[in-house]
This record gives sequence, structure tokens and C-alpha cells, in this order.
Amino acid sequence: MTSQTEQKTGGDAALQSNLNVIPFKTRIRPYLIVAPALITTIGIMIPFIMAIFYSLTNYSFRSPNYKFVLFRNWINMFSSAEFRHAVWVTARYAFYSTGIELVLGLCVAMLLSNLNNRFSKILRVALIFPLMIAPVIATVIWQLMLNNSVGIVEKFLNIFGVYNFPWSASHSTAMMTAVMIDVWVNCPFVIVLILAGIQSLPKSPFESAKIDGGSVWFNFRKLTLPMLKPYIYIALLFRFMASLQEFSIVFALTKGGPGNTLMNLSITAYNTGFQYYRFGSSLPYILFLWLIIFILAKQIVKKWQFAQKKASGRLIEE
Repeated sequence: MTSQTEQKTGGDAALQSNLNVIPFKTRIRPYLIVAPALITTIGIMIPFIMAIFYSLTNYSFRSPNYKFVLFRNWINMFSSAEFRHAVWVTARYAFYSTGIELVLGLCVAMLLSNLNNRFSKILRVALIFPLMIAPVIATVIWQLMLNNSVGIVEKFLNIFGVYNFPWSASHSTAMMTAVMIDVWVNCPFVIVLILAGIQSLPKSPFESAKIDGGSVWFNFRKLTLPMLKPYIYIALLFRFMASLQEFSIVFALTKGGPGNTLMNLSITAYNTGFQYYRFGSSLPYILFLWLIIFILAKQIVKKWQFAQKKASGRLIEE
């Protein structure tokens, strides 16, 4: 028993001596690697916890004093017609913009992949330009282009006998105008992503299909599209999440108008908190939006994982 104790003591002493031999920089390296992720996590969690805390209060910028109202803000939000309208606007905007960007991005990417000339190379570079422009600046540019007096788009429509098109000034066309600007700004991201996916596809399946006499539609439906699904789901994930929380384009365009036509969840939360000074009442809108994005993103990631396994053939092996 004594010998075992002595061996254990000797082993601990040897381990301690080895630790003393290891340089300090080497010992602290694992902590330095983990530190940025830990700091980022803390930086994210503190505002999130504070948002939950203040959503249970009647905090207002007009008065520093507040008291807990528990779930009154949440109940008032869910029971209001303003909330239901904001959810409807948010869902429509996300569905229209994301759907158009995915379809248009896939078509343009397929077209560019089949072209291998100087024009296609120039076009690929030009597609990056909208991504370099801030959404607010892009919206201001489009407002000038759509202006009924000096806008270039208005002058173009005049050729076809269309005058004073309302664009963002009408309830019936405001959503279309916002979605059009969103597509112009963000569709290049989808094009570049899917184009990179097309260029990374293996060539052997297409060569075999060509030998067997497979048509263009057959190759797209049976080969290209299934193998591109992981890239399409990545584009869907990023664009759908961004479209649900879109603020800059809508705010710069009409601030949610005309009337409440474009009053989505983000704009509604902004108006409630910073124009009506009911900060505690505005936070449930943001937290509800976060919850919806979290649930949908989780489902899209599952679809992406399934498509990735299926495209690589691992699903059959499993």
C-alpha cells in the first residue's frame, strides 16, 4: 500500500515537473484558440438575455423607471392585428424574394456554366458589383431610377406608353418594388454560389449520360439538380433568413408604407421601440422573429444534410 502511494506521489511529481518544463506559450495555446469563440458566445448571449429580460417589463425610453409586467407584452402582441399583419408581410416578402432569387439564380448560373467566352467572364465579374453596394445605397439608387420625373426606368416605360407608374407609392406595387430591389442586390450571391457548385460537379456522370444519349432535360433533372441540392439549400438558408429579418431595404424605400403595406416584423419592432418609445413592447417582435428563423433554419439544415449525403452516395451506404 505504501509503495503504491509512493508511486502515485512520484508520478504526480513527474507530471508537475513535465508541466514546468513545457513553455508557458505552449500551455496557454489551447486557451487562446478557444478564447475568441468563448468571447463571441458571451457577446451574443448577453444582448439575447437582456432582450428576454426587458421583454417582461414595461421599460420605456421616456422614463428610466420600469417594473415587471411578466407576459403582458407577449399577450398584447399575439392578440393585436398589427402583429398578424406584420407576420403576413414578413412571410410574403421572404417567400417572393427568396423564391425569385433561387429560380433566377439557378437559371443564370446554368446559362453561365454553358458559356465559355469573353462575355461570360465579364458577366461573372459584373455580377459581383451589386454585392459590394450597401442595401440602403442600392435602394436610394433605385428610387432615383424609378422616379416619375427623371428616372431612367420611367423614361424606358414611356416608350411603351406607360406613364407615372406608382412603384413604391401604391399599395398594390410597393411589395413588388421592394422585392425587385432585394432580388437585384442579393441574387448575385445565389448565382455565384450555385455556379461554384456546378463547376465542382464530377464530369464522369455527364459523360456517361452523353454516351447513352441522355437529353439536356434528363441530365438536368436526374444529374445536375440532385447533385446541386446541397448548394441550393445553402443559398436558401442564407437568403431566407435574411429576407425574414429584412429591414434596410424596406426602411429606406418607404419606412413600411404606404400605410402599413410593408410593415414587417422588423419595421414594426423599430416603430414600437424607437418612435413610440415602448421598448419593452417592441422586444417580443424581435424574439418571435428569432424563434421563427431558428426553427426554419434548423429544418433547412436537416434538408441540407440529407441532400449532401444523397448527392455523395453516403445515404445508400448507410
